[in-house]
Amino acid sequence: MEHATRTSDVTLKTTATSVKPLKQCPDSPPTLVGPLLVEFETKRTLTDVRNHVGSQLQQGGRFKPPNCIAKQKVAIIIPFRNRHEHLNHWLYYMHPILIRQQLDYGVYVINQEGDGAFNRAKLMNIGFVEALIEYDYECFAFADVDLIPIDDRNLYRCSDHPRHLSVAIDKFKYILSSKTAFGGVSLLSEEQFLKVNGFSNTFWGWGGEDDDLYNRIIFRGMSISRPDSQIAKYKMIKHERDLHNEVNPKNAVKAQQTAKNIDTDGLNSLNYTVNEILKEIMYTFITVDVQAP
Repeated sequence: MEHATRTSDVTLKTTATSVKPLKQCPDSPPTLVGPLLVEFETKRTLTDVRNHVGSQLQQGGRFKPPNCIAKQKVAIIIPFRNRHEHLNHWLYYMHPILIRQQLDYGVYVINQEGDGAFNRAKLMNIGFVEALIEYDYECFAFADVDLIPIDDRNLYRCSDHPRHLSVAIDKFKYILSSKTAFGGVSLLSEEQFLKVNGFSNTFWGWGGEDDDLYNRIIFRGMSISRPDSQIAKYKMIKHERDLHNEVNPKNAVKAQQTAKNIDTDGLNSLNYTVNEILKEIMYTFITVDVQAP
């Protein structure tokens, strides 16, 4: 009996010392391929997407590199309503890209319930709060569902400055639409997002919320960064303007009042109701009531 106990101890020690601690993933992920072929003509179902990439994911659209420690923990936040076809394209292309980028990430689709005026910015704030309830994310990528990068070297990682990734979009002939543009796909660290009090919650309908966020960043003494436009290229899925997301002329005026609203309108005034949380292998789908007017 005594001999057996000692043998067991030796076995345990041998097993323990043979497991090497993981090293941090490299700055430049080794399996990136560069320019990508992206097309939206193929009809893709969620089943197609699951078969394409699902085996590498964990429930809730989660992934972490098996062989190294990711440089950042990233929550991908997608504001959503009635765009399932676009979402299938996004999942089909984005999961393989994010996996090759060796991120410890989760995908959160924040679905606005009902037919009231759409509030993209409020959905982003909700995604930030809900993602942090689940995991200690450090970086938040706020991503429109109709934009797909066509080069995987465009890393979904936060930097010392709030980062604008969708620099060159095919719809705009791959030219930056404005020096102050900050929409499409934007990344902020938790610290940066808290510093600006998140997005405003009061931009109902289309337009203005990205301009307001840019103003918040500048007002808080920060500046934005962008990757090289030769790498930061995106294709946009063509579509008509969504119902109940019409251009709101009041938003352009509101975007000029950032200094007045930044301290009282944002994360610290956020109110909403979570109606359902669905965890799929491809994503965490959170349906919310944003209390539209």
